[in-house]
Amino acid sequence: MTGALKTAKRVIDIEIAALAAVSEKLDEQFIHAIELIFKTKGRVIICGMGKSGIIGKKIAASLASTGTPSFFMHPGEAFHGDLGMVTKDDLFLAISNSGETEEVIKLIPFLKDNKNTIIALTGKPESTLAKNSNCHINIGVPKEACPLQLAPTSSTTATLVIGDALTVALMEINKFQPESFARFHPGGNLGRRLVRSVESEMISENLPIVKEFTPMSEVINVMSKGSMGLAIVECDNKIKSVITDGDLRRAIERYSKDLFDMKASDIAVGYPVTVAPTMLMGEAFDLMELKKIKSLVVCERGKIVGILQK
Repeated sequence: MTGALKTAKRVIDIEIAALAAVSEKLDEQFIHAIELIFKTKGRVIICGMGKSGIIGKKIAASLASTGTPSFFMHPGEAFHGDLGMVTKDDLFLAISNSGETEEVIKLIPFLKDNKNTIIALTGKPESTLAKNSNCHINIGVPKEACPLQLAPTSSTTATLVIGDALTVALMEINKFQPESFARFHPGGNLGRRLVRSVESEMISENLPIVKEFTPMSEVINVMSKGSMGLAIVECDNKIKSVITDGDLRRAIERYSKDLFDMKASDIAVGYPVTVAPTMLMGEAFDLMELKKIKSLVVCERGKIVGILQK
């Protein structure tokens, strides 16, 4: 077991050297690939078998999420009917370290007849796939990290990195912005901040609202049922102040049992920070951070419509 750490470091060193070698080989073919993808009117269809296919799925996902329509097609399924999804405007990005993967090679006649542009990622510039492509990017590595030189290791890492390089280069050319990324990731944290509004996440039912003359015993009951750590104090249907858990604790320390003879307005001194329901979540989070608070009262035309909490 003690040799495992040495093995891990050796693998990493081999793969770093492999990436350096691939970087040295990058030439105008990479630029040509970017131009072809940028100009294509269709989708980028990525195809690969085995480990290359797994890497291809990741590349397709990265491209699709950054503004370049793309999807993965399994070469075996393609040969048995899925080629019907390929339109004449689509670009085909084929991955094969050897450049001789049978399942991928068998698709070339169809792609040529269909007038599809082919970009090949192989480690063999003289391979069948490379020679039959419109553009070839050399992903050849000096050696695999696998001691038997059998399991794809350095070669799949190199392919993955070239895929990332293509993705990032296209992002820059397309001037892809955080707002665009958020549109494709509405469920992620960035999408939540840049796309979703306060209205979509605020609590709008059973709000802990009390009147200024509400007895403190009832205020405590409302705060407990609301489970928000606060109560909003109203006067003439307008916000007057807010009572937080902190305010309540300090009042108990100061007034002890006399607190229960008091009313809401006797301890409510702070005015809550209010926002509109149309405010973006990112702006709301920034405001909470600035004010060092965890709750915002959401108002529309002077009326309380919700509470937003971290």
